[in-house]
Amino acid sequence: MIHTFSGETIRYEIQFKNRSSFAIKIDGYGTVEVLAPKGTSNEQVLQLLEANWDLILHKLNEMKDRMSGPKEKVYDHDESFLFLGKTYPIQIHQDLNITQDHVVFEGDKLHIYVKQHEDAKIKQALKRFYYKQCKSLVEKSISSYQSHFKTKPRGVSISDSKTTWGTCDSRLQLTFNWRLAMAPQRVIDYVVVHEMCHMVHLNHDRSFWRLVGKIMPDYREQEKWLEMSSWEMTV
Repeated sequence: MIHTFSGETIRYEIQFKNRSSFAIKIDGYGTVEVLAPKGTSNEQVLQLLEANWDLILHKLNEMKDRMSGPKEKVYDHDESFLFLGKTYPIQIHQDLNITQDHVVFEGDKLHIYVKQHEDAKIKQALKRFYYKQCKSLVEKSISSYQSHFKTKPRGVSISDSKTTWGTCDSRLQLTFNWRLAMAPQRVIDYVVVHEMCHMVHLNHDRSFWRLVGKIMPDYREQEKWLEMSSWEMTV
């Protein structure tokens, strides 16, 4: 079925169930599904959709963005990049006297200082910033959660992995993806806890997940954030 409201058209499906309330779901393919109590009229369903129209459109647009993949970045003023779960515009400062290109986070902007205003230089400066921030953030998180573990990691390193957010090897060396600096602190904490739990259980058996859940009961929410937002975590 389709419905047009405020100049926008959506497709939706209805399921009538033995329930007392309404619910609207949007799956990974952008299908809008209305769960309604048996006996609900079509007019009531349309009223529900229209009352939630802006939210539905927002979610559908997010879905389209995820399915189309990351947009190519423009390395110039006001392009936005993620940091600790929020997007911030960049401000480019060209300065021939600086010793090294670098990024400073001040208030509501990422200030990028470069000798040459070139895309490659700006991108490299951003990556260095994220590497440094990630190392600091995960080390603080490890310190915060160390009391839950008898064993300490042998070392911490930051990587450019394309497949994992973190790893723990048999030597208890922890490695984390630099892109984690783009995630909210709670998400970073989850990845840290996940890898620290591997110091106790090297595989993903029930004991491992019980330990993760004991330390961080809401860990599934953090996994969901990574699942939904990882496509944006790029420079």
